[in-house]
Amino acid sequence: MKKIYITLLLTLTSIGGLIAQQDAQYTQYMYNTMSVNPAYAGSRGVFSITGLHRSQWVGLDGAPTTQTLSFNTPVSKRVGVGLSIVNDEIGNGTNQDTYFDAVFSYTIPTSDSGKLSFGLKAGGHLLNIDFNKLRNYNPALNPAGYQDIDRKFSPNFGAGIYYHTDKFYAGLSVPNFLKTEHFDSSGQSTTGLAQERLNLYFITGYVFDLNPDLKFKPTVLLKGVQGAPLQVDLSANFMLHNKFTLGAAYRWDAALSALVGFQISDQFMVGLAYDKETTELGNTAFNDGSFEVMLRYELKTKYKKVITPRFF
Repeated sequence: MKKIYITLLLTLTSIGGLIAQQDAQYTQYMYNTMSVNPAYAGSRGVFSITGLHRSQWVGLDGAPTTQTLSFNTPVSKRVGVGLSIVNDEIGNGTNQDTYFDAVFSYTIPTSDSGKLSFGLKAGGHLLNIDFNKLRNYNPALNPAGYQDIDRKFSPNFGAGIYYHTDKFYAGLSVPNFLKTEHFDSSGQSTTGLAQERLNLYFITGYVFDLNPDLKFKPTVLLKGVQGAPLQVDLSANFMLHNKFTLGAAYRWDAALSALVGFQISDQFMVGLAYDKETTELGNTAFNDGSFEVMLRYELKTKYKKVITPRFF
């Protein structure tokens, strides 16, 4: 009964009383950059496909899960294109959001190693809300009379800039410019169910060569949205022999994380991450933390004949 109650509370809060909701979050954001910054498309110089699954607050009935699938590739020395799909759900499918975007980037060389990219993305968002998927759903727990939403489509577009050299990178982006409101009209009154607002992302990192076989990369991700606290993610990763990656991360006032990755071959990389909440929710017996698994496949192109493991 405790789990059912918490599921109802989280779900009804997230879709009933939220003033501003943030985009899905990732611990392995450094391998999933194009999902938040379209200017990243084509920057690796190879055809790249990345898939990621996140299970948040494992053990909590109805907790959020997220899946992303993206690919990007250079089509010329300056132009990159890509496609991104994100599926985010909570409450055992009660609230499901699906985002899909086509991505375009244009790169200008600024020095022998520096490149500045401008990116655009355009696509849309599908929203499903089905209260009947709540376990032991009782209409009496829905006093506002919220109604189901069936695949409501909302168009959107975003933009970003991204600068990188062989060692440094920084990017600023707004993945979705349009403010979207999903609502239910009942009689003479209109009640807002969910509201999506502009999210602003800033990401940066630097790679230090500690010795010929060991690299160190600290990174920072800032994520802001009106009506919610600023989210700050700090991470530090080591790469050994261009094969094995080990690191830790801290989400400010939210979670501690461990990350591990392995470059299986020139084409395949796998990454794992675990989050332990530092909030009161993290101390509960039914919360076993959050898990992520990432798989990336890359194929050389005529713009990059040899794939070399890059740390970003």
